[in-house]
Amino acid sequence: MTTEPTRTLEHFPNPRPGRDFEVRFETPEFTCLCPKTGQPDFATIRIRYTPAERCVELKSLKLYLWSYRDQGAFHEAVVNRILDDLVAAIAPRTMVVEGDFLVRGGIHTVVEARHP
Repeated sequence: MTTEPTRTLEHFPNPRPGRDFEVRFETPEFTCLCPKTGQPDFATIRIRYTPAERCVELKSLKLYLWSYRDQGAFHEAVVNRILDDLVAAIAPRTMVVEGDFLVRGGIHTVVEARHP
């Protein structure tokens, strides 16, 4: 597996597909760029999901999130794209992605997207 940023999300079989359980991830070091100014935006990304047949592999998730570091995107777009990409990769029963962005211009932004 690579150690460079990538948009590829790898997965593995759910070890207990017949049981509902929740998986939670939190990364306080997410960075993307403001599409207006090019300055960095910093956030904590929180992901919660109930797997169906597949679970996301953690190193690939880390490298996927790292790939946003040099990408310009609005907060709303970033959170929704992360959700869309994860749903496409693992088809979870449920998933919530939250982006809790640091204050910029006196405004604190939290964006939450849900599946289904």
